[in-house]
Amino acid sequence: MNAASPKTNLLGLTRPELEAFIAQMGEKPFRARQLLKWLYKRAESDFDQMTDLAKSFRERLKEVAEVRTPEIRMTQVSADGTRKWLLSMESLRGKAKEGDPIDASQAIEMVFIPEPGRGTLCISSQLGCAMDCTFCSTAQQGFNRNLSVAEIVGQVWLANKELGYEPGGNRVVTNIVFMGMGEPLANYRNVVPATEILMDDLGFDISRRRVTVSTSGLVPQMLKLAEETNCALAVSLHAPNDELRDELVPINRKHKIAELLDACWQYVNKQNARSITFEYVMLDGVNDKPEHAFELVRLLQGRPAKVNLIPFNPFPGTQYKRSTPAAIERFRDICNSHGVIATTRRTRGDDIDAACGQLVGRVRDRTTVRLGSKLISVAVQT
Repeated sequence: MNAASPKTNLLGLTRPELEAFIAQMGEKPFRARQLLKWLYKRAESDFDQMTDLAKSFRERLKEVAEVRTPEIRMTQVSADGTRKWLLSMESLRGKAKEGDPIDASQAIEMVFIPEPGRGTLCISSQLGCAMDCTFCSTAQQGFNRNLSVAEIVGQVWLANKELGYEPGGNRVVTNIVFMGMGEPLANYRNVVPATEILMDDLGFDISRRRVTVSTSGLVPQMLKLAEETNCALAVSLHAPNDELRDELVPINRKHKIAELLDACWQYVNKQNARSITFEYVMLDGVNDKPEHAFELVRLLQGRPAKVNLIPFNPFPGTQYKRSTPAAIERFRDICNSHGVIATTRRTRGDDIDAACGQLVGRVRDRTTVRLGSKLISVAVQT
């Protein structure tokens, strides 16, 4: 593999960083605004096509900068229209020679879910995951590394191009969810700048309510996030008591449910947010009983909370089964009848393993670093 490119990938720079980069080149600040429009409003990566930039500036840009995205290695389309891409990160760290097999340790998966009036892109923040949630296929693969800002933003930029975005046309990707591979708040240092680019009116210009960061419960980072950004927040709860959540979501052994919920309500108050979305995977006979629903009601009743019930999506080797439709309906009805809004997520893309909890990036040989039963320390970038 060749050495990584010494050029600066512009997709990794927030607006202030791009302005500083342009200033270092000896150019005036308005050049940064011009570049942002070309990058995100016109989806242009070729400096030669940026015709309102001075030719001398374009030539200089070609020497020191680039627009580089992940490389698509496979595309799958579900019967329901869901689209999944296998992406190689090698192209952002020194491109492999043509014909080389994909380096499985540098692969992620990205999913686009089309719906009437909206299109949701599920992006990844890490290569693998160290959280070790027992019902998640990604977590069973171990952890390799965090993705850079450019690798995160590059997913969205690439998806727009692949889905036929045209300047001035209707936006295909309307919602972004950090619910792909990885724990976003364990890669705080890169996820937050990426959300800034997604929400910047000269970037992708996506509403803060349509950019959702999901976490399994890294409480210190949640509190910091409330101070530094204003995107939507989703929390992977999956159990209504500490004993069960300790088993399903091991980070709970460090940050118990009471502490987690306190951070959620602080986030709502700080950001003037409408509510927190709580993700709850439905596991047959494990967390789907009526008593679990009543416990959940006691936790969330009267709070700004919505519950998203997720039918479990099986993967090879799992010990769990999906709750029956009757059990899911009963659980949902108990919540709703006691004032806790609960909806059941429609399973999408399960015929191509693109459903929630199934993304693995085919990264079978990555270095295995997992939270595990002893709750080892997780390297969190802050």
